[in-house]
Amino acid sequence: MVTNRIKALRSEMQKRQIKAYLIPSIDAHQSEYVPALWQRRPFISGFNGSAGDVVITMQNGGLWTDGRYYAQAEEQLSGSGIDLFRASDGGTPTIPDFLKTELQKGDIVAADPKTFSVSQAQSLMKEIKSNGLQFEFIEENLIDIIWEDQPELPKDPIKIHPIKYAGESVESKLSRIRRAIAANDCYAHVITMLDAIAWTFNLRGKDVDFNPVFIAYAIITQDDAYLFTRSEKITEEVRRNLGNAVHIFDYSEFKTHLDKLAQSAKRIWIDGTTTNYWIYSMLYPKCDIYNGMSPVIKFKAIKNEAELNGYRACHIRDGVAMVNFLHWLDNAVPKGGITELSATEKLLEFRQQQDMFQGPSFSSISSYKIHGAIIHYSVTKESDIPLEAEGVYLIDSGGQYLDGTTDITRTVALGTVGDEEKENFTRVLMGHINLCLTSFPKGTNGPALDVISRQALWEIGLNFNHGTGHGVGAYLGVHEGPQAINPSRGFGVALEPGMILSNEPGYYKNKQYGMRVENLINVVPDKELSSDEFEFYKFENATICPIDTRLIKKSVMQEKHINWLNEYHERVLNILSPFVSGEVKDWLKNATKAV
Repeated sequence: MVTNRIKALRSEMQKRQIKAYLIPSIDAHQSEYVPALWQRRPFISGFNGSAGDVVITMQNGGLWTDGRYYAQAEEQLSGSGIDLFRASDGGTPTIPDFLKTELQKGDIVAADPKTFSVSQAQSLMKEIKSNGLQFEFIEENLIDIIWEDQPELPKDPIKIHPIKYAGESVESKLSRIRRAIAANDCYAHVITMLDAIAWTFNLRGKDVDFNPVFIAYAIITQDDAYLFTRSEKITEEVRRNLGNAVHIFDYSEFKTHLDKLAQSAKRIWIDGTTTNYWIYSMLYPKCDIYNGMSPVIKFKAIKNEAELNGYRACHIRDGVAMVNFLHWLDNAVPKGGITELSATEKLLEFRQQQDMFQGPSFSSISSYKIHGAIIHYSVTKESDIPLEAEGVYLIDSGGQYLDGTTDITRTVALGTVGDEEKENFTRVLMGHINLCLTSFPKGTNGPALDVISRQALWEIGLNFNHGTGHGVGAYLGVHEGPQAINPSRGFGVALEPGMILSNEPGYYKNKQYGMRVENLINVVPDKELSSDEFEFYKFENATICPIDTRLIKKSVMQEKHINWLNEYHERVLNILSPFVSGEVKDWLKNATKAV
């Protein structure tokens, strides 16, 4: 099927004398989780990991993805004629390098301008043209032409996100955005990120799997606010709620308004890392462009008190679901018949029992033994394997609740576990605890803290091939920026009170097992360390769920780690005990015993 699709694409390329066509993962809104109608890269390649870019030439094809997806990509690309390029590995040719060797000078390389951010497009065009090739952006997407049963724009109605959870009115948010626009001597700001639009207008939707967002564009000027989305999605309740503060138009009318804006405004603010190149080409050179990070990204990252209260509350309910699941798992696995997939389905059942649950926050990573070594493993009916009463099982999952978003990973001993696994898990846990115990001065960015979670593993020559922490939204995306605890992301972004991040060090032994401990943490003032000279911050923990002490090698731990773990488990027991009973409460008491 994939080979037939590639053949059809090449036919369209030939009609236009195109020698190479680029199909990135992202859509017109630079989404991490792409709506079904824009899942073009999975359609043409068969690879459905969340990150990866495809290039199709008249003879060959390539997929560039990172270390999280190597094993998955090898399996899914088999027989497609598309080669895997391991982007995380040194020496791997870039897409421009590949095109230079594949094509002749003067050959045309093409892409859809809506599928590249401004910064990506400008860099790519420069590199490709420097190799003697021509580069063209074609507004008509060639994948859409050959995709016969391509889904349409979703029609599901948009819902109001109540002020009791949002904590700030639309009018207040628009005022803050306008002050930022004026401060940069601009007349308007174009917003394209779906979570930023949902946050700005206190609205939520279900157009994208796992993300309570809706497909839309927005333009905020010094005088007005414009929202562009499918008209059928706007209910009368939403119209009344937004009132005169927001003008609502159909998604298809965005191009017309963008053109009018370009003709009338002197200076417009775009975020070149999140705005697609098509928008930029509609505006420039008709008007002056200010290119800088959208103010909404920073506003959204710093949660207000209502958002933080919701975040804390939903973690208690999520903890109840997790305890019910872990108790069930301990009892069910020895009896047989439980698989990676059925375990995921059972966890979803327990979450569905909780108030305000809206759905998973991402596709759960339910991985046993060898599959645990695949960092972003996604279980399917074909890959599903049974869980047995031995070895290590990793479950990374999360929930979307009306008052918050959760993300938690627990590694579980299903039976006998070797000394090596115990030591490695203990060092992963020590890295997690080290970060929890860290205080840092105001102005510190996430990359400066990343090493703290790795030190215990580095001491024995081990490491993990992903960041330690990502930002998390407030009933929005489970991954959000600009904050990150990562060796390569988050530079120049100071961690501030109100920011939520994950804390998730891990270790993955190739083709054997994987282990990770993940809690969500938020930045708060450290009053004890702060002084007139230096203001210090620290992390507050929100996730409430036992950590499997059967995997711990206590002799490796320092006293500070043991004390933290015992205090954490005492807190877990005190908070969750009122919400469970019978065998589950007995299990919880045992799981939180001091080590």
